[in-house]
Formats: sequence, C-alpha cells, structure tokens
Amino acid sequence: MKPNLESEFIILLEEHQNIIHKICRLYTSDQDSHKDLFQEISIQLWKAFPNFRGDSKFSTWAYRVALNTAISLYRKKTRTIETSDIEMSIHRMKYEDYDDQEEEQIKLLYKAVKQLNDIEKALVYMYLEDKDYSEIAETLGISEVNARVKMNRIKTKLKKIVNP
Repeated sequence: MKPNLESEFIILLEEHQNIIHKICRLYTSDQDSHKDLFQEISIQLWKAFPNFRGDSKFSTWAYRVALNTAISLYRKKTRTIETSDIEMSIHRMKYEDYDDQEEEQIKLLYKAVKQLNDIEKALVYMYLEDKDYSEIAETLGISEVNARVKMNRIKTKLKKIVNP
C-alpha cells in the first residue's frame, strides 16, 4: 500500500469514526464487544479501501461496509469476534472512547431499536444521522420509495415498543 493511501485512510477513519461507534453500539451490549466490533469494522474498511472509487461519499461507503460487517458478525451469534492481524499503522489512529452515559432518552431509543431486525436498525440509524432517503436507499441497496415506506412502518413499530 502506498503511504499516501494509508494516511488518507487514517484521516478519513478518524473523521468518521462516530459512524462506526454508533453502529457498534447498535449491535453490541458491552464495551469489550464494542471495541472488538470497532476493530473488525476498521479492518474491513482498510481491506476494502483500495477499491473505494469515490463514487459515493466516504461516509456512505463506510456505513455500508460497517453495517455489512456488523450484521454478518451479529448473525453468526458468536460471543467472540475473530479479528485479523494487519501490518499497517492503523494502531496510530487516535481512538476516542464512546461515552455510554450520555442521555437516558438515547438509551431508551437504542433499547427499542435493538428489538428491530437488522435492516430496520440500519435504516433507523441512518435516518437519525439525517441522511436523506436517496443516500439511505443507496447504502442499503433498496429503492428510495421502499426506504420511505419502511421508515414509516418502523416509526409506528418504535412507538408501540416505547409506549406499549
């Protein structure tokens, strides 16, 4: 790998690491699992980075890779996540801990969202990140109309979960 490619990747990953943290929070229940998943997503992003053409924003591409990684590992339902050794300088990236004690309402929302299926979780997450429906549709590989319909159904479902 070219040093410039490595530096560019580290900068982009540092700028967008909150995307990964939030996805990790959706698919894990403790700090160790969160860190393991964060590392695995970072590795998968690094492996795929040479193929990133820039047709979409880095954040959109990172969402897709991160969600696919999280969903794949989540579906395996294993307690430990296999990680790969990588011989590059990702360890130089400044890791910021994600504060799990932020707001009670966010905890309630995450608790409700965890009851949704994998695609619904991803859709809610991107909606909460103020992604427009065209970007959500592109990331999830569904039509924009389908994304809108699913989101309306999810909102109804979440209301029932939060206020039974």
